[in-house]
Amino acid sequence: MQRLIPLLSDRHPVIQGFLVVGGPVIFGVLCGILLGHSSAAYVIATVLSIAGGFFAGFEHAGARGGAVRGVVGGTLFGVSILLGHAIDGAHETVKLPDPHVLLVVLTALFGTILGALGGRARGRVEQPS
Repeated sequence: MQRLIPLLSDRHPVIQGFLVVGGPVIFGVLCGILLGHSSAAYVIATVLSIAGGFFAGFEHAGARGGAVRGVVGGTLFGVSILLGHAIDGAHETVKLPDPHVLLVVLTALFGTILGALGGRARGRVEQPS
């Protein structure tokens, strides 16, 4: 069966590393920088990350694999938002949870859910008819 989106396990290890680590870190740092400059841009970027979490999960054959990918990606994303914001140093335009580490907990939780939903959707789409 020809797949529209290949499984993560079918990709080259360097690509796997970039997708699992690089994507959430780079996008998280970008969101962290936006946090200090434009509330609208920050909100739009974080809403776009929802699609990223779902499609990251879609690269797995089931909900379990998608959930594991989601917790890793969500955690990296949340930590990277805080790092990007700290590096930028501008005052936040959107109120973050207090303490800020709760942002990481929330992004990990939502990442897990979105990844599981993506993996589950993949499993349903590729079920033999």
